[in-house]
Amino acid sequence: MTATDPALTALAQGWCALSLLHGRIEAHIERALQAKHDLSVREYSLLDVLSRQHDDEGGHLQMKQVADAVVLSQSATTRLVTRLEDRGLLERYLCPTDRRGIYTNVTEAGLRLLEEARPTNDTALRESLDEAARNADLAPLVRAVESLHVPA
Repeated sequence: MTATDPALTALAQGWCALSLLHGRIEAHIERALQAKHDLSVREYSLLDVLSRQHDDEGGHLQMKQVADAVVLSQSATTRLVTRLEDRGLLERYLCPTDRRGIYTNVTEAGLRLLEEARPTNDTALRESLDEAARNADLAPLVRAVESLHVPA
């Protein structure tokens, strides 16, 4: 393939459209979460991911798994966890079977904030998708997102 290959151009255009859609959605959700709950999109995502942990043996997420789930580096995830821990929304603890492993739990305050913020997140997402659906270049991507049924 060369830089002038029509398939590459179409692929690049598709990627640009996807990136644009993601950026618009994230920015809209960010503004809504910040205004109503003093949460960033990443903070909300981290609380959401961690709230889905299991308390039984083997159900915990290691920090690397958390970093992958929120699409951040391990160091950025650690800083994010620290910020939320300082706000009393998360707590860290050592793995009982491997003292090198560090896990996190969402506190009751974190769970309450997450539940309060969830409707804001969902509404902002819906608004963003509805707005994007009015753009002919983004409408096919919106339909694709809306058709996804990802298992929890």
